Amino acid sequence: MDTMEVETYGSRAVGIKPAKSSTKHRSSTICIVVGSCLLTLGVLGVGIYNLLNIRELMSRRSPLEPPIPGVMPGKQRPKLILAQDVDWPPYAYVAMPPEGDFEVAGFGHDVAKGLMDVCDIEVVTRQTQWSECWGANMIGEGLDNGIFHGCMTYTHTTGARNRYLDFSRGILDANKPAGILTRLGSDGKPLIDPMSDLSGKRIVDVSGWAPTADGLSLVNNHCTGSRFTDFTVLTPSESGNDAAMRMLRNGDADGMFVYADQAYNYRPDQEDVTATWDTALWTGLGSEFAYIHTGMFGHAYNGTTLAISKKGSGLNDILNPCIEKFMQTKKYYDTCEKHSFTSSCYKNAHFPAATSTAESPWMKPTDQHTGACSTGYCACDVGVTSDAGSGMTG
Repeated sequence: MDTMEVETYGSRAVGIKPAKSSTKHRSSTICIVVGSCLLTLGVLGVGIYNLLNIRELMSRRSPLEPPIPGVMPGKQRPKLILAQDVDWPPYAYVAMPPEGDFEVAGFGHDVAKGLMDVCDIEVVTRQTQWSECWGANMIGEGLDNGIFHGCMTYTHTTGARNRYLDFSRGILDANKPAGILTRLGSDGKPLIDPMSDLSGKRIVDVSGWAPTADGLSLVNNHCTGSRFTDFTVLTPSESGNDAAMRMLRNGDADGMFVYADQAYNYRPDQEDVTATWDTALWTGLGSEFAYIHTGMFGHAYNGTTLAISKKGSGLNDILNPCIEKFMQTKKYYDTCEKHSFTSSCYKNAHFPAATSTAESPWMKPTDQHTGACSTGYCACDVGVTSDAGSGMTG
């Protein structure tokens, strides 16, 4: 029963209306509490939603790899675009059936793809021109403008490249010696005496390729123990080995500063290789032209690297740890074996025990060569021709 409030006036008790029930008051209080909780939960939900959005926006502001215009960036893992040309087997070429369906291929490509086995990254390889990576002693427009992250299989040379580029870790040991080619006269002797310091000689550089022209001042003549001096460097307007070789063969240059294995790599009639260079220019090693110097390593800090990138790009922070992991795997050994680089690769536990093998002639310094230039690699004492010839025949 509800209570009744009573007021007393004199001797009479006067009845007052019953007091209001407290139940209605409690219901109002509960509604207010529930409403406050729901409002708090709503505010909290909005806060969490905004926090997640902020984290998403922050992740978008912090890309996983250097950004490239027109390319969807990696969302869960870094996405790297590495480029190469296709005229330098076995480093870089087009995979013909049955090896592949005309995709880019080569030692660099295989190592790059192998990184995905040891790191949570995506690697895309594509074709470009070498001149888009490195041109006439300066960075190529493609690499400088960020069309791709890096270019594969460049030697870490001394000199100009280091002012423009960062080099990744090497994937081959110091396996790219420099050499000097010259024409042979009708007597089989070279136009330039191997004992020469090149004074007064015209030496053509391969534009866009290592060894770079400044490296010729840093290598020694192994026949005399002295450096070369007072020569004139010629740079073709066109990039690539063919342009420089054409100048040598046509008599516009006396010698050519080039990789010591380039004539071998560009030899004609290679099985399962579609030549993208002028094979006629490179036909005649030992009969029309020959190396007077080989095995010169002073032009480089390191051997073949996986990639060059624009200086300060940060690409090596992603690549180098993955390269180091991959180079400890059996797949690295298999890649070296596939491309006949086992003697130049960095050995790991999966390589067979070392066996003595004949050293390639381009790896030897000239003072270790013997005999005439007919092998393609002249000895120090072959002398100089009395007939410089007229350059290329035919």
